[in-house]
Amino acid sequence: MAADGSGFDARRFTLTSDTCRAVLTDFGARLLELHVPDRNGTWADVVLQRPTFADVADDPAYMGATVGRCANRTRLGQAEIDGVAVQLSINEGRHHLHGGVRGFDRRSWSADVSDDEVSFHRVSPAGEEGYPGTLRTQVTYRLTGSTLNVGVRASTDAPTVVNVVHHSYLNLAGHDAGTIDDHVVTVHASHYLPVDDELIPTGEVRAVAGTPFDFRTPAPIGGRGVAFDHNWVLDDWAPDVMRDVAVVDEPRSGRRMTVSCNQPGLQVYTGEHLAGLTGKGAVAGYPAFAGLALEAQGFPDAVHHAHFPSITLLPGQTYVNDVAFAFASCAPPG
Repeated sequence: MAADGSGFDARRFTLTSDTCRAVLTDFGARLLELHVPDRNGTWADVVLQRPTFADVADDPAYMGATVGRCANRTRLGQAEIDGVAVQLSINEGRHHLHGGVRGFDRRSWSADVSDDEVSFHRVSPAGEEGYPGTLRTQVTYRLTGSTLNVGVRASTDAPTVVNVVHHSYLNLAGHDAGTIDDHVVTVHASHYLPVDDELIPTGEVRAVAGTPFDFRTPAPIGGRGVAFDHNWVLDDWAPDVMRDVAVVDEPRSGRRMTVSCNQPGLQVYTGEHLAGLTGKGAVAGYPAFAGLALEAQGFPDAVHHAHFPSITLLPGQTYVNDVAFAFASCAPPG
């Protein structure tokens, strides 16, 4: 049972190193806490999260969750998979978001534990949220020194679509430290995907040069006149090859986070809609832009754009999504 007194049936797991501590739960294969030191050795929890498991179970922001089967938005919940028309559940306006009404984030997972990793397992039956095929998914969190690795593996017994993504919000000053506007961000991407007024990609792949989306050199994430919730098209992508894709510096604390992944896209969401959500540690309400989500993923709505990398998974194939969050210190400002 939950240790927070909410009576919700969930378990906690803790991974610890000399320079990092991660707390996980089997509900949603989710990250609850991530503690790292600043440049002076002072520790803080840098991931946003809800105060109780009851709140987590009904969290509209997907804080720390594994989202799937398909993260992000699918237009009208419609897809053609291996020549068959499929209707997915609708849970955001007219569209399908993050796996549907009761996606992976709202499911209990089984867990295997070792000294430095926790692996969560779940079998998603054919037809769940409209998806074809029985999908077997494993999500492994491994802590190595100051690096938290999140690895997803999935297989299917029938053609389906898969885009299983880790969805934490980070504030490197501390989860309760206010907004992330002054976080200095670098994203190794020369292009991004413009979206329509329902936040679904138009199909265009646009250069970042001369736009507020250009983070090829370090720049504060705030003050650009854009509430980011977009997919960056990462440079130098090759299937299953890990490479550094983003760096985030928090100047006051000196915490630096480097993100590496094997995915073609990175959703950068600055948390506009976090405003008012209660948080852990007696946070009465997070402000808008309280956390930065960097989601390593396949492109959103890829089923409707043949020029996007395919998210179709066939029997005999293995879906792989590896992402690593490495923490260090950056130089003081000035």
